Amino acid sequence: MPTHDPRPRIHIPGTTSHTIAPRAGRSREGTLRYLKAGTGAPVVLLHTVRTQAEHFRLLIPLIADRYTVYALDLPGMGYSEIVPGASYDEPAMRAGVERLLAELDLHDVTLVGESMGAVLALTTAADLPERVRRVVAVNTYDFRGGIARSGLLARVVVSGVLTPGVGPVIAGVEPKPALRTILQGGLGDKSALREDYVDELLQVGRRPGYPTVARGVYQNLPTLIAARSRYPEVKAPVHLVYGEKDWSRPSDREANKQLLPAAAFTQVPKAGHFIALEQPDVLADLLNAAA
Repeated sequence: MPTHDPRPRIHIPGTTSHTIAPRAGRSREGTLRYLKAGTGAPVVLLHTVRTQAEHFRLLIPLIADRYTVYALDLPGMGYSEIVPGASYDEPAMRAGVERLLAELDLHDVTLVGESMGAVLALTTAADLPERVRRVVAVNTYDFRGGIARSGLLARVVVSGVLTPGVGPVIAGVEPKPALRTILQGGLGDKSALREDYVDELLQVGRRPGYPTVARGVYQNLPTLIAARSRYPEVKAPVHLVYGEKDWSRPSDREANKQLLPAAAFTQVPKAGHFIALEQPDVLADLLNAAA
């Protein structure tokens, strides 16, 4: 990876950092970074929009006694390599997840995704049934509006980022109070957003080329919505988890229950969109019970 990239400010006890090189002849692929911890059957953690592997800083220590945990930085995000001209649509991000499973030759995998990561967990399971044992999909980010439902500021910022011409400029300007406010709009308990995590996200946001990544992810929200058509293909058992105060509407949740009629369903009281930040124990209990 480029030598000018900063190092993470947050270290999760018990984790080590690793990379996966691009495959030969794949010019749009970059190096992927992931964190590893624990022992046991593999669980792969897939983060949300505008975040990274450290999003699971509180969950990883709670499950590392039962699982070997792999927390991936999705392509271009966190400290995975930013490749000029790369796509950030759902198939491209899913390809990054599938690279992790294939390169490490993981089988009997539990895929746990939150938000965008939940969509990728489901579509990866549809593609690789021979590798995936179970899917835990937390607050799937597969509905119109997405993060713009966080609040007025989020609507203004996201619409600005998507505007032709000025969009790239707006994407490159990310004041700390604005990022904090937008992320807190995804929390039932606002205090669950730690300052050092906001600082970490801001540091990543200053990586050369990152504004293009952020804009690309928002531009490709329709591909996450379209990916819902893949849900019925999933053969592995699925557990849908929603925060009571998630951005999704009851109709969005019901629509996914109909696509996945055999799925278990849990609604977490008082929780918002980022359950891994505010109620990691709920996810840990759910995972450890099935280990």
